[in-house]
Amino acid sequence: MAHSKARAADGKVTYPPGVKEISSNISKEEMVRRLKMVVKTFMDMDQDSEEEKELYLNLALHLASDFFLKHPDKDVRLLVACCLADIFRIYAPEAPYTSPDKLKDIFMFITRQLKGLEDTKSAQFNRYFYLLENIAWVKSYNICFELEDSNEIFTQLYRTLFQVINNGHNQKVHMHMVDLMSSIVCEGDSVSQELLDTVLVNLVPAHKNLNKQAYDLAKALLKRTAQAIEPYITNFFNLVLMLGKTSVSDLSEHVFDLILELYNIDSHLLLSVLPQLEFKLKSNDNDERLQVVKLLAKMFGAKDSELAAQNKPLWQCYLGRFNDIHVPIRLECVKFASHCLMNHPDLAKDLTEYLKVRSHDPEEAIRHDVIVSIVTAAKKDLALVNDALLNFVRERTLDKRWRVRKEAMMGLAQTYKKYCLQGEGGKETSNQIAWIKNKLLHIYYQNSIDDRLLVERIFAQYMVPHNLETTERMKCLYYLYATLDTNAVKALNEMWKCQNMLRHHVKDLLDLRAHTLSHNNILKTLVAFPGNLPDPGKAQDFVKKLAQVLEDDERIRDQLEALVSPACSCKQAEVCVRDITKKLGSPKQPSNPFLEMVKFLLERIAPVHIDTESISALVKQVNKSIDGTADDDDEGVPTEQAIRAGLELLKILSFTHPVSFHSAETFESLLGCLKMDDEKVAEAALQIFKNTGRKMEESFPHIKSVLLPVLQTKAKRGPPRQAKYAIHCIHAMFTHRDTHFAQIFEPLHKGLDPEDLEQLITPLTTLGHLAQLAPEQFAAPLKSLVANFIVKDLLMNDRVGTGKTTKLWVSDDEVSPETLAKIQGIKLMVRWLLGVKNNLSKSGNSTLRMLTAILHSDGDLTEQGKMGKPDMSRLRLAAASALLKLAQEPCYHEIITLEQYQLCALVINDECYQVRQGFAQKLHKGLCRLRLPLEYLAVFALCAKDPVKERRAHARQCLVKNINIRREYLKQHAAVNKLFSLLPEYVVPYAIHLLVHDPDYVKVQDIEQLKDIKESLWFILEIIMSKNENNSHAFIRKMVENIKQTKDAQAPTDAKTNEKLYTVCDVAMNIIISKSTTYSLESPKDPVLPTRFFTKPDKVRLSLPVSAPVSPCLCPKAANVLGAVNKPLSTAGKPIQSKASRMETASNDDSTSNPSSPQRSKTRYTHTHTHTHTSNPSSPQRSKTRYTHTHTHTHTSNHSSPQRSQGVCLSRSPRVSV
Repeated sequence: MAHSKARAADGKVTYPPGVKEISSNISKEEMVRRLKMVVKTFMDMDQDSEEEKELYLNLALHLASDFFLKHPDKDVRLLVACCLADIFRIYAPEAPYTSPDKLKDIFMFITRQLKGLEDTKSAQFNRYFYLLENIAWVKSYNICFELEDSNEIFTQLYRTLFQVINNGHNQKVHMHMVDLMSSIVCEGDSVSQELLDTVLVNLVPAHKNLNKQAYDLAKALLKRTAQAIEPYITNFFNLVLMLGKTSVSDLSEHVFDLILELYNIDSHLLLSVLPQLEFKLKSNDNDERLQVVKLLAKMFGAKDSELAAQNKPLWQCYLGRFNDIHVPIRLECVKFASHCLMNHPDLAKDLTEYLKVRSHDPEEAIRHDVIVSIVTAAKKDLALVNDALLNFVRERTLDKRWRVRKEAMMGLAQTYKKYCLQGEGGKETSNQIAWIKNKLLHIYYQNSIDDRLLVERIFAQYMVPHNLETTERMKCLYYLYATLDTNAVKALNEMWKCQNMLRHHVKDLLDLRAHTLSHNNILKTLVAFPGNLPDPGKAQDFVKKLAQVLEDDERIRDQLEALVSPACSCKQAEVCVRDITKKLGSPKQPSNPFLEMVKFLLERIAPVHIDTESISALVKQVNKSIDGTADDDDEGVPTEQAIRAGLELLKILSFTHPVSFHSAETFESLLGCLKMDDEKVAEAALQIFKNTGRKMEESFPHIKSVLLPVLQTKAKRGPPRQAKYAIHCIHAMFTHRDTHFAQIFEPLHKGLDPEDLEQLITPLTTLGHLAQLAPEQFAAPLKSLVANFIVKDLLMNDRVGTGKTTKLWVSDDEVSPETLAKIQGIKLMVRWLLGVKNNLSKSGNSTLRMLTAILHSDGDLTEQGKMGKPDMSRLRLAAASALLKLAQEPCYHEIITLEQYQLCALVINDECYQVRQGFAQKLHKGLCRLRLPLEYLAVFALCAKDPVKERRAHARQCLVKNINIRREYLKQHAAVNKLFSLLPEYVVPYAIHLLVHDPDYVKVQDIEQLKDIKESLWFILEIIMSKNENNSHAFIRKMVENIKQTKDAQAPTDAKTNEKLYTVCDVAMNIIISKSTTYSLESPKDPVLPTRFFTKPDKVRLSLPVSAPVSPCLCPKAANVLGAVNKPLSTAGKPIQSKASRMETASNDDSTSNPSSPQRSKTRYTHTHTHTHTSNPSSPQRSKTRYTHTHTHTHTSNHSSPQRSQGVCLSRSPRVSV
């Protein structure tokens, strides 16, 4: 070595053989040629060539001179760089260059030459690759560890390599670069922050997207050097995260992006960093917490991530952020849930409870995203979500916000279609979510038109897709209908009825336009349009514009007429919808509210499911089930259930699409159903014939000739319900119905035998319907039949005694034939009166007296004691239902006395649960149809005392629905003349009057009884006062004040009755004052009181202050009594917290009755309290079997009235009928 140094000191440069001196005096081309020979020489040398190393030492030093390092020609620089790389290889481990500055210059020079790697198509690329390969293999840059400026050299090298790497490089280039850089990290003493930044910057998303190859290079480098570089990464994050020293690096603002990338590269790089994130999750800075939550969401949710299992404290801390106070953080957590559920099903259990809480989050967006997360996972694989998560989606279908409801409904619909219709996941999966179809259809019960429209769309697209082939579509509908629950079936039926009604509205609009009626008449005819379209406020304008479009555009008019035509096929409907939409659409106006409304309308009226071909396919499907060739078992539906459901489905479709049934094949199949043993199937077939057979005589005479004898046989000897439908079929289908009716009436009339009770039921049913449909044809025989046979022979005789039983109700098949015959007798009388529709013969009065007598006697009209309690309950219900039927006809409503009305009302308090239930349903039905007068709505006030929670809740639902129906009707019809009979607020006077005459209210100032009155009043007032539209609270107050200026028209001279009236008014006033803040405002209208219930205002009383309790005999304790009563009200439908919570039969103590009032019934539950009282001479008498709340008391009789019948106090009876 000493010798070599001496030679170096000589300064004489020895060149390889054939190479002349290389200096600035030669041309560039010659210099390049000579350098290539030098490169070849060094390339061939190895480290063992000591002589050559000594020989060319000065040449090595010469090549490192500034002349070469700063030469302007790149080819010269490249060749020199290759020589220097080989020199480092040959002279390793000691380089011939000892000056630190010179070494720095040399390595910076080599680094600059590496930029040539960028152009992979360059002629010199192989030399650049040789240079890279050489320095990487030799690890030449490791010499720089001892230099002060090593960091600068390494940083520049790293930057250069990350800049030049591109997709043109092969795997070898990539490998040599990693080798070169990794040796610096692994063998060096430290990694500077600047050098670390040079690597990490390539992981930042912005840089990553610009140069994917640089990202891959950095990723490979970090994986190779994970153990060595981890402390420096940890130190960087410590400084930034824990100490907040963001100035240490320009990458501080990307710290969370870097953590994610490093975790994805190698989780070991962050072993000491992850615990710091737990600290950051609890930061007081909302934005900082949000960033950490976003980061951890990606880390936990990544497909192969095991972070949750490896770091459970961090996972639990992250879950806690689901309950963060900051909305964006909760939102981010919820969004993360879907990825977590899909990639880590094992974490679903941990997420469930937190998602449950967030599904009730006050923020709409969070509730919405909970649904999105769960549904997204469910659509990928149902096994990823448990039943609890699906139930969260189910609950949100009733969310208060439309956006959330819509997302939940659509999510369930898409899930149902994928796993139930398309069969993905198999039978077990399909059964797991079978509830979805019912739930979606139940939503049709909601009041929002948006909900109803979405259910219709879901049904057409997801439950029974309209684009299926006809046979497949009908099969899908058939088995869907067969597996729906009762409420879902009702909802689906209602949906078809609503769509059918809207089709008729559109048809009316077209007809009105054809008759060139005024625009006002068109709008008057189509008042129901707004309620059938979204945004009712704008629907009126839409109707006007639609009418104008139909007037101006004949093509649209023709298409719409074809669409609503009963003969429109499904394919034709699709064409019409497409043409109308295309015609009204405009590319220049992408957002067209009118077009959107038209689409909604077309969507509802287009018959995309049902046409003649569809009905034919559906009938064939039913026939397959009858023949036993259908796939009923595969579909999981018992054959008998499928047949019944299929006939029920055809029945409802026969109502909405009657013309679609007009085919010989369909009618012949229905004829076959009439001959089946299953009564339900035959009943459904008869109803279908009734709905669809109007033109059968003309179009299908061969069917008529076969059908008529069958109908006549059914009417004479079939089951009662089939006999009923057979009569209606004949009435609807045949022109010579009088002849056919006579052929049925005569033999049945003559063959009536009161001794053969079982054979009496069908004839009475048939005769009853004949009496209703053809009262004039059989006027004389019917009158005689009712007076002599029905009343005298049937109702007034008890032929067969029934066994004693404590039951109040039995199933239908246990009811005695005599009772069934009597019920049909009552119905026959009522149907006859409804057919006659006049009371000229006073038959209505006698019938009402008969019905009242049945109620008075608790159903045992003869009072011989032969009838059992279940039969008596049946007859009470039949009599009360008959009264309600007659009350729906104006001519009979007028002759129903107040005592009869009150006695009928008390049936809703009957001791038998089924009687109360059946009566309430009949009452509700009549009120919903706006057939029963408004005073019957007040009857529900008596339900406040029902001991069964379900009955109170049902009564409240009935009240709400009826009140809403009336308010909606008044909005659509400016029926000022009908205001008194429709305005819900007018039920208050009726309720007050009914409660005044409640047999339980016997002592005027009894606090317990007044509490019951208060509960009953609040039961109705709570619903009526829930809205204060048009200052209705003041109107109600004014009504009550006006009542206090009148007297009870039922007993105007009875001081006791009128005192009770004023006291009940005081209680009502207290409720109004305590529950309203606007009661004292001016009433918008002066109320009109019903003169049948109240006298005209008393002139003397008009001068008295109406705000104070007024009564004929002012009691000094009145204020104290009302104060005791005026305590917090229980919510309607909740149990009454008093002694009145016990149900007992009535205590029939000695009391008086009014000869003009109906006798006290024995079947009402009662509230009896400890007091002494006198009876109300004008009130209906208490039923012995009204449910009771009993306390001991005594009665003082009114000796001016006849004595009431004595009775014993019955023991408290269990609620066996509940």
